[in-house]
Amino acid sequence: MRSANEKNRELITEGPLARGIGLLAAPMLAGAVLQNLQSLIDLFWVGSLGPGAVASVAMAGTILMILFPMLMGLSTGTVALVARAVGGKDWEEAGRAASQSIMLAAVLGVLAGVIGWHYSGHLFRLLGAEPAVVTDGGAYLRISLLGSFTAFVLFIGNSALQGAGDTLRPMYIMATANVLNIVLDPLFIFGLGPFPRMGVSGAALATVLSQAIAAVVSVHTLFSGRAHLQLNPSQWKPDPALAWRILRIGIPGSGQMLSRSLMSAVLMRIVAGCGTVAVAAYGTGLRFHMLILMPAFALGGAAATMVGQNLGAGRPDRAHRAAWLATGIDALFMACFSVLLMGFAAPLIRVFNADPAVVEIGVRYLRIVSPFYIPAALGIVLGRALNGAGDSLAPMIITILSLWGLQVPLAVWLSHVWQPATQGIWWAISAAMTVNGLLTAGWFETGRWRHERV
Repeated sequence: MRSANEKNRELITEGPLARGIGLLAAPMLAGAVLQNLQSLIDLFWVGSLGPGAVASVAMAGTILMILFPMLMGLSTGTVALVARAVGGKDWEEAGRAASQSIMLAAVLGVLAGVIGWHYSGHLFRLLGAEPAVVTDGGAYLRISLLGSFTAFVLFIGNSALQGAGDTLRPMYIMATANVLNIVLDPLFIFGLGPFPRMGVSGAALATVLSQAIAAVVSVHTLFSGRAHLQLNPSQWKPDPALAWRILRIGIPGSGQMLSRSLMSAVLMRIVAGCGTVAVAAYGTGLRFHMLILMPAFALGGAAATMVGQNLGAGRPDRAHRAAWLATGIDALFMACFSVLLMGFAAPLIRVFNADPAVVEIGVRYLRIVSPFYIPAALGIVLGRALNGAGDSLAPMIITILSLWGLQVPLAVWLSHVWQPATQGIWWAISAAMTVNGLLTAGWFETGRWRHERV
């Protein structure tokens, strides 16, 4: 009798497409929501400390995105190689790719922590933060960077499971991290019981500790044999050839993430020119839009695995249909969530910050940007599908063109000619998302990804 894992793997390359996508995307969505709830949990507790504390966490999150581009690239390379190997039923190759990726993640995590630790305050000053925000945000960032090693290992371990088609266990792992974060946040922020009162720094420490425990669980799962692929000690040795194959796919993915991260920092700098209240509103609104993007990332992750495994199984037409079906499903999700965010913008912002000025600016952000997440489904889901095929260069070029060629200059210009200035920035974001989606869809339809070698 076939195991449940074997039946699930067959659904990816055979059987109804919608069922295969649902099998992958539903746990990915739950896991992604749980992962992003960690930042919302921090924001919720920190919100009671005032707009300055909210701005500190928002700016720290933007800076952390700059320091983690290689992590995203490694994830792209890991999913592509593991999925292609699993589709071709080469289990040894899949295990070797996963092992090499985790080793690379550990090394890069340590380097990011060591380098970033010394420049936290400087980074906040570059973004134009006020002195109080530099102090609180710098402390939050230093603790987060010290724990970046475990965050890297956790992310890549879960990416390896995703590439193999196992999306349930990453969901359970992130649920564990969230429960720990919910418990630890108020203890360290407010100093309940025997715990010290750490304020904003306590939120960072709570998140790092919860991620560390989750990382241990993820690696243990890969070694235990309970997942779709199993690692063994013989695979844990440097393999330059395999490492280069991962990086060859991952470096353009890192370039794409780096361009997004730097753009986010530049955009935060533009928003900071409008004052701390504008930063707090933007940071709060951005958290909600990270939630609305969760179905896109989940369906994009499902599309990447479907495309990679079906190419490995010699079924490119099925890979093409799967990617577009996932995109259509996400466009429907985006439409529904956009209506909700626009209709309930004010009460949603007030959940995290009741300051009238923050609410006013945050409401404008949600109502202007939300409708344009419908075309964003094209850029996210089809972009991930291209990555799953091993084509990461084209999405990087498209991202650079839409963000740096359009969004940044348009935001600078509109912030000077539009009143209020923040409203012009929100329209620049909307225009860039639309252009990115259309360009990605056009490239996907050329079909060149069908012949990509990994």
